[in-house]
Amino acid sequence: MLSAVLDSVVAVLLLCKAATSQSSSNQCSWKGSGLTHNAHSRDVEQVYLRCSKGSLEWLYPTGALRVNLRTNIASSFKDLTVCIKLFKDSKGANIYLEKTGDLKLLVTEEDHIPNKVYCFGMDQGALFIQATPQMDISRKITGFQYEFFKDRSAANSRNAAASCRPCNDMEVLLAACTSDLVVRGSIHSVTHDQQQEESRIDIFADKIYRQKNQIFQPIGKSAKWLGHIKTMLHCGVKEGEGDFLFTGSVHFGEVQLGCAPRYKDFRRIYKEARDKGEIPCELTTD
Repeated sequence: MLSAVLDSVVAVLLLCKAATSQSSSNQCSWKGSGLTHNAHSRDVEQVYLRCSKGSLEWLYPTGALRVNLRTNIASSFKDLTVCIKLFKDSKGANIYLEKTGDLKLLVTEEDHIPNKVYCFGMDQGALFIQATPQMDISRKITGFQYEFFKDRSAANSRNAAASCRPCNDMEVLLAACTSDLVVRGSIHSVTHDQQQEESRIDIFADKIYRQKNQIFQPIGKSAKWLGHIKTMLHCGVKEGEGDFLFTGSVHFGEVQLGCAPRYKDFRRIYKEARDKGEIPCELTTD
C-alpha cells in the first residue's frame, strides 16, 4: 500500500515542472485552498515561507504543495533545523521530505500524534505535502506551525527536561540568562495529561526576571503572578513546597520547562560564580 502511495507521489513530483502551479508570496504564514487544483488535480503548488516561525493552513487539500522554507537566521544552512507541530485536527494529507526528487515519509495522515513535534535538518530537503484521496474534502484541513532552530541540539527545547535529569551549575546559569521565561515562584498545582503525554505545572510567581508572550499574568492587586509551564509526562513532576527558579523556552505558543533548581540552590550557584567572576549575566537575588 505504501509503495503505491509513494509511486503516486513520485508521479506528481515528475509533473511539477510542467504543472500550472500557483506561488504564494514570501511570508511567515500561508493559507490556501486545494479547490484551486480542481482543474489540475495533479498540480504541485509552490509555497514560500521565509520567517523564523509561522504556520501553514491548507483547506480542502487536493494535489500537492511543495513548501520552501527559508529564514534570515544567521547560521550555516546545513546547521539549521526546522520543527513542525501539526494542528490537532490536521487531516487530508501525508507529509514528506523531498530532495532532488527523492521522498522520505515524515508523517502520515493517520499516524500524526497531537502535540508531537517533528524536526528535520534543512539539508534534508523541502516539505512535500501530498493530499490523500478523499470522498469528501469539505471537512479536511491540513495545517501546522513551524519554527527554525540554529542547531540540531537546540531543536529539542527540552534537552534537560526530556531526559528528566537535573541541570548542572553552568546549565542553570545559562538558563537563567538566556531562557524565554525566568521566574521565581512556587508550585500551585500539577496536572497530568496521559493522552498528550505531558504535565502542566501551575505556578505562583513572586518575581518575573524575564518572560516572552506574557505567559504569566498578575493576580488582581497582589504582588503575585500566575502562569503555567509544561513538561514531559514521563518526568513525573510532583507538587513540592518551597521556592524555585523556573526557566523555560517558548515554542509553538507554550512554555516548555528548562532548568528549575530550588531558589536557594540557584542563589548559591550564582554567588559562587560571581565570586569567581564567571557569571554570564547580572541578576538580582534576594
